[in-house]
Amino acid sequence: MPFSRRSAASTLLLSSLALAAVTGPVINANFPDPAMIQVGGTSYAYATNNIGGAINVQLATSSDNGTTWALTSSDALPDVGPWAVTGSTWAPDVVQRDDGTFILYYAAKDPTVTDRLSHCVGAATSTNPKGPFTPQSAPISCNAAGGGSIDISGFQDTDGTRYVVYKVDGSALGGGGSCGNANGAYATPIMLQQMEADGVTPTGNPQQILDRIESEDGPLVEAPVVILKDGNYVLFYSSHCFNDPAYDIRYATAPSVAGPYTRKGAIISPGDYGLVSPGGATPLPSGDFMVFHAQINADPLTRAMYTATLTWDNPSVA
Repeated sequence: MPFSRRSAASTLLLSSLALAAVTGPVINANFPDPAMIQVGGTSYAYATNNIGGAINVQLATSSDNGTTWALTSSDALPDVGPWAVTGSTWAPDVVQRDDGTFILYYAAKDPTVTDRLSHCVGAATSTNPKGPFTPQSAPISCNAAGGGSIDISGFQDTDGTRYVVYKVDGSALGGGGSCGNANGAYATPIMLQQMEADGVTPTGNPQQILDRIESEDGPLVEAPVVILKDGNYVLFYSSHCFNDPAYDIRYATAPSVAGPYTRKGAIISPGDYGLVSPGGATPLPSGDFMVFHAQINADPLTRAMYTATLTWDNPSVA
């Protein structure tokens, strides 16, 4: 079912100021942390492993520009890398390389950390957006000391340089409180990592482009995605805990991919459109359409996929 809300704003039209429409759930099943890519006349959506971990990366398709979706029984990533644990994959993202190869980025449990849950992020490649994707033998980032690495997504700048962004998962260090983050005691920075032209090999050191502000974000920020809109770099992200009613979708803008990023506020706030814990958004590179999840059942936790149309009045706001 569609929802609409508009207002007269002279800035970048996102969030409550001018999110054009929200539709959904378009996948009425557990399909959290969705990502989307369009290839020809078909749209492909990917999501975190399903309940029980029988499928590492879920796959859905649409032949009408993301209006209606069919959830498949296929596993886009039937085998994870040797650095990862099967059935523990989170928050995939897919981009296409200049040679036509598709790169799937994903997070998975790090088997070398045995006293707590810790993830690494890595990549897999395929000549078909449906997969099967073949995993790389080494991860892109683990950062076990910081809690692990999760929520990776890819971005290509205008000069052809490829990057990934991801979250250092300080929440996994434990200590109680919201999201197990000892009431925000540990950092959850969003990192930018330059990649080689192959999109799977990191080069140089990662740099931080955002971290939480407790009064705005609660214990964490996560689920980063970067796009370029009319010369402005736009960072989409979520704040608060994924199962908290305060979970939301926010954005920040910058004149450079490396920042500094200026926070612009929420795209979807708690309670908007009757949604519960909306988050994990991935926009198309054009910035006019995005997929995200929201909770439709608490026990078992079920996060369905929704879509949103975005409008931009004055994109020159970085």
